[in-house]
Amino acid sequence: MSVIVNGTAVDATPRPGQCLRTFLRDAGHFGVKKGCDAGDCGACTVLLDGGPVHSCLIPAFRADGKAVTTVEGLASDDGLHPMQQAFLDAQAFQCGFCTAGMIVTCASLNQAQKKDLGAALKGNLCRCTGYRAIEDALLGRTNVEDVAAGEAFGRSLPAPAGPDVVRGQARYTFDTGIDGLLHVKLLRSPHAHARITGIDKVAALAVPGVHAVLTHEDAPAILFSTARHEQAWMDPADTRVLDDVVRFIGQKVAAVVADSEAAAEEGCRRLVVDYEILPAVVDPEAAIAPGAPVIHAGRSAEHRIADVGRNIAAETHGEFGDVATALRTAVATYEGTFTTQRVQHAALETHGGLAWIDEAGILNVRSSTQVPFLTRRALCEIFALTPDKVRVFCARVGGGFGGKQEMFVEDILALAALKTGRPVKLEFTREEQFIGTSTRHPMRVTVKAGADKDGKLTALQLDVLSNTGAYGNHAGPVLFHACGESISVYNCPNKKVDGVAIYTNTVPAGAYRGYGLPQTTFAVEAAIDELALQLGIDPFEMRRRNIVRPGDPMLAPPGAEHSDVLYGSYGLDQCLDLVERAMAESMPTPELSAEWLTGDGIALTMIDTVPPDGHFADATISLRDDGGFALSVGTAEFGNGTSTVHRQIAATVLGTTVDRISLSQSDTAHGGHDTGAYGSTGTFVAGRATQAAAEALADKIKRFAADRWNVDAADCQIVDDAVSCGAQRLSFASVASIGADQLAASGNSQGTPRSVAFNVQGFRVAVNRHTGAVRILRSVQAADAGRVANPMQCRGQVEGGVAQALGAALYEEVVIDGAGRVVNPRFRDYHLPSYADVPRTEVLFADTNDVIGPLGAKSMSESPYNPVAAALGNALRAATGIRFSAVPFKPDRLFPQLQETFGD
Repeated sequence: MSVIVNGTAVDATPRPGQCLRTFLRDAGHFGVKKGCDAGDCGACTVLLDGGPVHSCLIPAFRADGKAVTTVEGLASDDGLHPMQQAFLDAQAFQCGFCTAGMIVTCASLNQAQKKDLGAALKGNLCRCTGYRAIEDALLGRTNVEDVAAGEAFGRSLPAPAGPDVVRGQARYTFDTGIDGLLHVKLLRSPHAHARITGIDKVAALAVPGVHAVLTHEDAPAILFSTARHEQAWMDPADTRVLDDVVRFIGQKVAAVVADSEAAAEEGCRRLVVDYEILPAVVDPEAAIAPGAPVIHAGRSAEHRIADVGRNIAAETHGEFGDVATALRTAVATYEGTFTTQRVQHAALETHGGLAWIDEAGILNVRSSTQVPFLTRRALCEIFALTPDKVRVFCARVGGGFGGKQEMFVEDILALAALKTGRPVKLEFTREEQFIGTSTRHPMRVTVKAGADKDGKLTALQLDVLSNTGAYGNHAGPVLFHACGESISVYNCPNKKVDGVAIYTNTVPAGAYRGYGLPQTTFAVEAAIDELALQLGIDPFEMRRRNIVRPGDPMLAPPGAEHSDVLYGSYGLDQCLDLVERAMAESMPTPELSAEWLTGDGIALTMIDTVPPDGHFADATISLRDDGGFALSVGTAEFGNGTSTVHRQIAATVLGTTVDRISLSQSDTAHGGHDTGAYGSTGTFVAGRATQAAAEALADKIKRFAADRWNVDAADCQIVDDAVSCGAQRLSFASVASIGADQLAASGNSQGTPRSVAFNVQGFRVAVNRHTGAVRILRSVQAADAGRVANPMQCRGQVEGGVAQALGAALYEEVVIDGAGRVVNPRFRDYHLPSYADVPRTEVLFADTNDVIGPLGAKSMSESPYNPVAAALGNALRAATGIRFSAVPFKPDRLFPQLQETFGD
């Protein structure tokens, strides 16, 4: 066929059944992304004869004789397309994976369509931004600033990758070509619990193009955790690369390696697997009951599993004071049980990677990961390789949200590359993301609370049952985190915690933004509101009487083994004030009929800015020949903004502008170490390493100049791209020309001491008492992020966190049937927030300066998510008088209680 792609004639024959998306990517048009392969996300949008289409739904042959325009083709010799420029000016992206398709759709809109963006953009999803910045682009707003040398920190500067993102030239995991590439596909278990007694490979190996079939017989017997943490004690060693026992429907059974994905898939279909079916249990309460099937039989405490026989992956218990007595004597008490559901991360770039062995014998793994250094460590341990023989790196990552703090593909890729000696590729489908990776931990949380007549808390108790699924990745840390800051943010003399994380024969749970706090905060903040209601105290005032203040201990039983959390800055009081004032301001309100009930609700959260027991980061920086600087950090960029902030830190310390800082990151070949971009550490920990490196280099430059001028280095200054002392001045370029070999420095951060960040969320909602429909009338969040490194970017993190949390609070749910099967493994059946679903959140920042964080900043990527469901639940309670105790707040879930209360 013949097709015009971006103005150039292309004559090619598509493969049988090939869609336009893969046809274009095969031709090198990598701006066309894969997000769902079902027409649900819009990441693959192109113009076909001028009209936007989802290219994954268009058979390639239907483009014959037509013109196709990808995002790369929008720009002209004169510069960017106006819509590309608008997205750049507004910085209307975070990870940027959806941006190419979003820009193509937006560029096609006429004036009438722009008046109804909810309808116009319904086919394009963004998981990161919360859509406000995208709206800004369509309205022609500019969100970036120009700043002078040395003034970058604290200003709204653009992401360095922005021009490539809007052109579709930013390279993600699979945006590259490799000669001789083989494709890996996985056969997955149809059973919730079974022992594999035999695998017949003969028919699969007979498929033309199949090179290898890998099973548990080919895999190392080493046990590990897919969770990646600096310290091994955090997670149980309960996983193999390929196991002879499967513990959930969707677990990988075998890997077929072939010349094409089609051949690999056919090989999977021809595998004959014999299973011995084992008893399965999918409910956590049943799994912990006496006589329940043991899911990890044969494991023991040495594998860091709390109680193998009772299916307890991890547990925590403790009390200080006397909670029972305090509850008996309290003036007001509350007890309630709350449940939260499984939620999928739904990062638009699925898990996947490429692996090959280079001429030096080094295993190279390019993957979509938040933790390249920890993944290298795991691969070395599993395959008995030395660190110098393994390189793990990532290009730009298309969203993470904690889901890529796991090793779901790199182990299989390494096995396939080592067995075949060929470069290999494994890219999960959207369905595989749902059935074969991880979700948020569903929890059942029972809270008991008591207060005296003045509203002072006298008792707080949590009983938590967490469902970790078939494997214990993150089971313990999520449970401990959930039972920690949710109650340590409140002063109370009597506290008690009992928490267990239970194995079940279901898809594993894992790390997810907020890391357990959204689940328990939902319960704790409801209890605070209920006590306030009983005592006739305003919800804001109730919290002011009980929150921790600087100097107060932050306590949660059974006590902190790692007591290095300090008040680096404190802005919780400011956050409460900011939200209270904002919610009291008058604003236009839509006219609502009598069946709509309205109410306001708030919730607060505190989060430690770093995980416990060490989180390490190295940074190096050197003066380039042209007088600019080369900065290398280990942390990854996946929409968290680290690539912007690190350059801002270095430019501020070195008295230059961010365009003079070149950045390389997230590659183990660069040396040093970085624990990873999770737990809100990309700025707080790795940023401190960058600051230390830049300060060390600034000192070297001053000493270098002082030696030449025979002056004291303390009298030298770094300012405006130069070092000066009185009337004497040397530009950085001049310094480089005479002393570049001496001028490099390194910095390190070990993640301790840690600080705390605070967030307060306020909602005004309307609830239809006849249907259960919920409308968000107002959304306000105040955040204590220390000195805000990049206000525009930080606001985007808050907006995106609120939008993502609203999706989980209102409708997102991974549904598991009685057999343990995920029944909605696709976006079409899993409601992700679209443009029309997300209210615009007013973001307010406390005025603080953190004495621990880099240049006064602290974390703000996870914590905006945490108070959302709790605040929404409190607003629903205020509107209806009903305490809804389970999320999501879907209309059909609310309707029965509304019907019981209000009748017809």
